[in-house]
Amino acid sequence: MFKGSITALITPFQKDGAIDWKAFDHFVEWQIDQGSHGVVPCGTTGESPTLSHDEHKKIIRRCVEIVNKRIPVIAGTGSNNTAEALELTQEAKDDGADAALIVTPYYNKPTQDGLYAHYKKLNDSVDIPIIIYNIPGRSVIDMSNETLARLSALKNIVGLKDATADLARPLDLRHRVGNGFCQLSGEDGTVTAFLAQGGHGCISVTSNIAPALCAQLHEAWQAGNMNEISRIRDLLAPIHKALFIESSPAPVKYAASQLGLCTDTVRLPLLEATTACQQDVNAALHFAGLINQTENLSAHG
Repeated sequence: MFKGSITALITPFQKDGAIDWKAFDHFVEWQIDQGSHGVVPCGTTGESPTLSHDEHKKIIRRCVEIVNKRIPVIAGTGSNNTAEALELTQEAKDDGADAALIVTPYYNKPTQDGLYAHYKKLNDSVDIPIIIYNIPGRSVIDMSNETLARLSALKNIVGLKDATADLARPLDLRHRVGNGFCQLSGEDGTVTAFLAQGGHGCISVTSNIAPALCAQLHEAWQAGNMNEISRIRDLLAPIHKALFIESSPAPVKYAASQLGLCTDTVRLPLLEATTACQQDVNAALHFAGLINQTENLSAHG
């Protein structure tokens, strides 16, 4: 089962918008060195909507090569086009990804039966563990726990990334399907409560810039160390808030730039973080004790 702190990787860009492969390689290696329990290339935080298909596939392939089975690679392969999601998922399997993270189809608003049919097609077509990504705030539709329970009976549907921030849902889903179905939070700010409600981990934005602290939080949870959980939770709380003041991943890319990991460049229609947002991010980094680590984290040598 996938568990712990799993980083929804940013995609570093050069100032001209091209992928910065040197920074990407360093960043993935740094995530492993800092203790992250898994990585997700080409999720929303990786700006997947603005990646070409060729870039998308190259990023997943590169990530798998760098990780080299040291931690799980859960490839973002979702689409609102079932055939396209199938193609991306098959490619990720062929390249050696450990699982696929597949978002609920956005914009075309399928029914619950349509959602079931979409994921069943993927389940039946590609033999790879599939984690459903339910994020109604971005995709407009919300997969119900009833539909999730139906899908959990399929061979390759192994878990959920829940970005609803509804903390009653993980416990309800656990009662429906048992503890063997992997539940991962998609909301950093509620992760400790999500774990308390039956969750197993978090696919995290914050762990892009605080991977060690995020990993230590989950390890403290697994060890039952409530004092350490409380300490790290409180250190990270301002970061969780600051990284979503403006559209993600602009704030987290700015934070990464402050740590010397990559530029703050995002692709249109997103814009770089505003001055006001930057000030809040800097304050959060300082509060967590991260702002003084920059000399050790340069992605550019």
